[in-house]
Amino acid sequence: MAEKTVLLVDDSAALRLIAGQLLTEAGYQVLEADDGNTALQLLDGRKIDLIITDVYMPELDGLALIRQIKTLNNYRFTPIMLLTREAAEGPKLQAQLLGAKAWIVKPFSAPQLLQAVGKILC
Repeated sequence: MAEKTVLLVDDSAALRLIAGQLLTEAGYQVLEADDGNTALQLLDGRKIDLIITDVYMPELDGLALIRQIKTLNNYRFTPIMLLTREAAEGPKLQAQLLGAKAWIVKPFSAPQLLQAVGKILC
């Protein structure tokens, strides 16, 4: 089976380090971006199997990022998962309406993250 590629988008370097390491150890190739604009630059035609993004980031937040991704022909069907401190139902519903497939609230456990990723990428 080919290695799956995950784009991890979060303005927290610590979160990218922890989640990136978990995903790498689980066999995924991980690309990282510290905000939505940087993430869009990485969506340059390469194969991305899953995008994991935070909601609150400077410049281009996670919900605006989802809107932008859905306009890109190569990525409009790429599954998106939110990994955020936001637990309120309003933003969660908005993300789902935009096309997000999953929502994990920080702090998260390693099994919780890997199970959600595995379920989306199976």
